[in-house]
Amino acid sequence: MFTGLVQDLGTVTAVDASDDGARLTVASGLELADGDSVAVNGVCLTATAVANGGFKADVMNETLRRSSLAGLGAGSKVNLELPLRAADRLGGHFVQGHVDGVGGVWDMRDDGFSRVVTVGVPAELMRYVVEKGSIAIDGVSLTVSALGDDWLQVSLIPETLERTILGDVSVGQAVNLEVDVLAKYIERLAVVR
Repeated sequence: MFTGLVQDLGTVTAVDASDDGARLTVASGLELADGDSVAVNGVCLTATAVANGGFKADVMNETLRRSSLAGLGAGSKVNLELPLRAADRLGGHFVQGHVDGVGGVWDMRDDGFSRVVTVGVPAELMRYVVEKGSIAIDGVSLTVSALGDDWLQVSLIPETLERTILGDVSVGQAVNLEVDVLAKYIERLAVVR
């Protein structure tokens, strides 16, 4: 379980891809041990080897299909977050690290000191998105500021632009989306009755 508050910007130093999946090597200042969970652009991965200011993580084909991690290469910047501990503050929202789908950046515009980003969202996810509700985009906990039939908008403050990869996002870029898990549970409970 994560909060969507990015703790470090890592840099992918290597991607070893095969038919079996991919192994990422990421340079990071996070304190990790072998076997620790770490969210990479919102995807929960396991650090399989930790050494020399970085870690390796295996990414299975299912994750490569459902996320934007397949597009990473050496030099790519990534959002990193360690799991929530029981004594931590919950400053964002509950983020599982189980990406629900990939969206695409449609538009960006400045609005005072903030940047408004419009993201196209797969139709099957839109029912879980509400205005002023939470969504994780590339692992960042954000508030939905507006929405349409197949898109949502978020407003990024300077802190988010500086401390996450969303400050360098461009139109056409794929982004990981995780909707609020509470909405999915409520829907499931309503259907199962």
